[in-house]
Amino acid sequence: AQNLANPNLVVLLVGNKRDLEEDRQVSFLEASQFAQENDLMFLEASALTGENVEEAFLQCAKTILSKVETGELDPNKLGSGIQHGETAIRRFQRQSTSASVNPPSCSGCKI
Repeated sequence: AQNLANPNLVVLLVGNKRDLEEDRQVSFLEASQFAQENDLMFLEASALTGENVEEAFLQCAKTILSKVETGELDPNKLGSGIQHGETAIRRFQRQSTSASVNPPSCSGCKI
C-alpha cells in the first residue's frame, strides 16, 4: 500500500486479541519495532473488551486531520485518498462561510 498509494498515507497496525495475553504470538515490543521501522502507527486492541477499538479510529482521524491542516493531504486533489462528505454538508459549509463574510443587510438595524 505504501508503495502504490499517496505518500502521505496513514496506516495503523492494530494488534488484535489484546485480552488473550497468554496466547500471544507476537510480543508488543516486536510489533512496535516493526511499526516504527515501517513508519506505521501501532496499538493493541481487543474486540472482546472494546479496549482501544475506538482509539484506533480516533488516532487515524486525528492524524488525517492534522495532515489536511498542514497541507500534506488535500481532500480536493484527486487521488489524495480522502474526500469531503455529502454534497449537502459542503453546500451548508459554503453558505455558512459566505454568510459570515457577507452578513445579510438589515435596513432597520442600529449599530
